[in-house]
Amino acid sequence: MTSIMELPKNILIQINERVYLKNPEESQLGKKIIQGSIELIDEIGFEQFNFKKLSTHIDSTEASIYRYFENKHKVLLYLTSWYWVWVEYRVIFATANIPSPIERMNNAIDVLTTNAIYDHNSAHIDEAKLQRIVTSESSKAYLTKEVDNENREGLFSGYKQLVGRIAEVALEINPSFPYPFMLISTVIEGIHHQRYFAQHLPRLTNVVEGEDSINVFYKKMIFSVLNNCN
Repeated sequence: MTSIMELPKNILIQINERVYLKNPEESQLGKKIIQGSIELIDEIGFEQFNFKKLSTHIDSTEASIYRYFENKHKVLLYLTSWYWVWVEYRVIFATANIPSPIERMNNAIDVLTTNAIYDHNSAHIDEAKLQRIVTSESSKAYLTKEVDNENREGLFSGYKQLVGRIAEVALEINPSFPYPFMLISTVIEGIHHQRYFAQHLPRLTNVVEGEDSINVFYKKMIFSVLNNCN
């Protein structure tokens, strides 16, 4: 039986073609660029990451990388886009054929808060490392001067679709709730912050022995807000 962390092996994750110059999924070098980018950004951070370091890391050339991506910002957009589509698929499978919207919301939050594991379905993408990148770096994909143009090009559609899908469940629980998108995007970004704080700034969060504090907190917050807002 597929767990909330696993997807069937035939799932194809498609990324907006405006993110890349050449689809990295269609060649071994392209996959090597994606794998190396995840490894390097996870190791040194996005600020220190560049194509010169990446070319050395994957034993290639900068010119070869530029045939796939215009710049490192587009690499981050590709990685975060891939992650959000992957997470949405997991939410879909975790909530399928479940009549109760409360149970579906619980399962969706389980997906959002569970630490990813490298599942080998996409051998060149380590989901655990990618989740760490998204946790610490994903806001840099949209906190830019180009965000409005990139939004018009649909480069954030994966993230918006995920938020929209879970927001629909929130509206099933409380059809009169006026802020479903605000609630879910706040929860997702908050999960990032709390996961990051727990690892690096523990005085800014709460770790309760014997429980997944982030999971418990956001479930309590979501249902409290939905049940107490008319």
